[in-house]
Amino acid sequence: MIELDIERRRLQLLIDDAEMMKRKRAWKAPARRFERGYGALFSQHIKQANEGCDFDFLEGTAPTADPEIH
Repeated sequence: MIELDIERRRLQLLIDDAEMMKRKRAWKAPARRFERGYGALFSQHIKQANEGCDFDFLEGTAPTADPEIH
């Protein structure tokens, strides 16, 4: 289960520590699918959801305002 709390701006995987360790031990990095172009750029530079899903090379540039939530 995944919990999305929009008001607190939080995304959380609801598993216990033992399950997380089991998954980490079993994880293997996937093979690279793209050697160049947008796919390679995305694979190498996109940040994780908890960090905003933005490109890392855009850090420190002008901020974009959060969209209105209706």
